[in-house]
Amino acid sequence: MGCVWAREARALRFVLRRAARALRSPRAVPVTTAVFVLVLCGFLLHLPDFHHDNSNLADDHRGVKLLVWTHPFGQNRKLPDCWARYRIEGCTLTDDPLEYPHADAVLVHHREIATGAAQLPPEPRPRAQKWIWMNYESPTHTLALWRLEGEFNLTLTYRRDADIFLPYGYLEPGLSRSPDAHLLRAGSRARLDRPQLVAWVISNWSDSQARVAFFYELQRYVRIDVYGRVGVPLAAGRGSVVRLLSRYQFYLALENSQHTDYITEKLWNAVLAGAVPVVLGASRRNYERFLPPKAFIHVNDFPSVRGLARYLLMLHRNPSKLWHHLDWREGYSIVQPSFWAHHYCTACREVRKRIGTKQVVQSLEQFWSDPGLSHSHSRDVPRFTPIKHF
Repeated sequence: MGCVWAREARALRFVLRRAARALRSPRAVPVTTAVFVLVLCGFLLHLPDFHHDNSNLADDHRGVKLLVWTHPFGQNRKLPDCWARYRIEGCTLTDDPLEYPHADAVLVHHREIATGAAQLPPEPRPRAQKWIWMNYESPTHTLALWRLEGEFNLTLTYRRDADIFLPYGYLEPGLSRSPDAHLLRAGSRARLDRPQLVAWVISNWSDSQARVAFFYELQRYVRIDVYGRVGVPLAAGRGSVVRLLSRYQFYLALENSQHTDYITEKLWNAVLAGAVPVVLGASRRNYERFLPPKAFIHVNDFPSVRGLARYLLMLHRNPSKLWHHLDWREGYSIVQPSFWAHHYCTACREVRKRIGTKQVVQSLEQFWSDPGLSHSHSRDVPRFTPIKHF
């Protein structure tokens, strides 16, 4: 549009110069004046609609309203002020269903729709309104996707191929400005000699899970202190897990199922506490998308559980070797997005970027079907690069 306007502006200047010269000739005034007026009027009729263009420009900067259709897991929480907390401007959040006709986007948490605790918003939806599918469970624990085919415009998940990507945690170089960030303390050789060896916090125990079978095998060789619903009860209060893990050298960050990018708060709690995470979940290369390679111990690095146990005991006896897994920490912050304030505000910001765009998620089932650990997107990122700017 800018090039068209430039060409037409040059044409207008040419007409004006010709008209000015003609007007300086007394004999040509009546004719040239008429010609000038006709040409100018015709030109003005074909000018770009600047009022329309300005409205589009205003749309790019106008605020949007995001309706939280269901509070995740039925836990109503006060909606955040996105500007005050995250410096995300132009976002109004509401959970009032009466605002549905006026919302630019509706955020729907999958669990409530899948279980029948809530229904989808009514059709027909307001013109240009976007529906956002939000889910933080693994594919193994995500049910009834077939009901939602063609219903949503955007996806918000921990997976990097989502329209709106916000993982359970990520590293940023230096001191992060996020209110959900924690500056990592540099490793200290004096703190390597922690009183306890291995801890595991678990709330959802099932003998059918790979992590439970792994635990049974590992405890034959090393002592594991178990906390949670099936172990020693955790202390109440926010941050209790991190405080607990600060007494341990290692933490079992074992996921309930193994899927691409499904790397939960278990890992980040261990890193924040200064315990070396022993991970079971996605592939090593997938974890290396989020952490330096030496920042964790992957169970698949060893031919047997007994071999892993020997390695942990060797590190316990050799602080200088344990230091290898901790000396990377200085100069990083961990961001652990607050559930669900960070997610709401991130969704609102992304909707604002997409004003005027159109898209439909044709098949959630196809999108959410795990491409397999060997096909993790992390294969394209052979070296660790910290994730930032969510």
